[in-house]
Amino acid sequence: MNNQKLIIYDFDELFNILNEIKFYFRYDLLNINAQNLQSINFENFDNYLVITKKKSNNFSHQLIINNLPLKVEKILEIININFLKKKFNQQSEIKIGDYKINLNSRILSKNNKKINLTEKEAEVIVFLKNSKEPVNVDKLQEIVWGHKNKLETHTVETHIYRLRKKINDVFDNDNFIISLKSGYIIN
Repeated sequence: MNNQKLIIYDFDELFNILNEIKFYFRYDLLNINAQNLQSINFENFDNYLVITKKKSNNFSHQLIINNLPLKVEKILEIININFLKKKFNQQSEIKIGDYKINLNSRILSKNNKKINLTEKEAEVIVFLKNSKEPVNVDKLQEIVWGHKNKLETHTVETHIYRLRKKINDVFDNDNFIISLKSGYIIN
């Protein structure tokens, strides 16, 4: 089942048109208005887009279509582009505890503080975050740096040291990446 929801808010004409061709969509179609708005729990929806005629403060993900008439193909193109943008933005920002890392800008942020990360620093953080168990130096060398052979180098340790220092200097957190006997892990 597809988890994308296209919600038409106070726009019955558009809902009626889209409802006739809904079998061609990759998303579910819902029609709501001011009267039944309170009965909709948007927290239950992973991925939704609301189409309205005018901006409403009730929704965080909305598309305003007020420059009618438009061809149905154009409306569908606009909807699909907005779903793609939303998916791209969701995939580019990862939550790590109280922190967020934006993979596009390579910025690690918490509250109003942020630091710029190098490409390798971002890769290390994401890899460690996705690991369910501590990751040793050899595994990091292989996955993040692409070294297949065990090399006698301190590249990983140096990167981790500098990354910890950066995080500690800005966020006052020296336990973001923890060293265990079995490897590194995000706290």
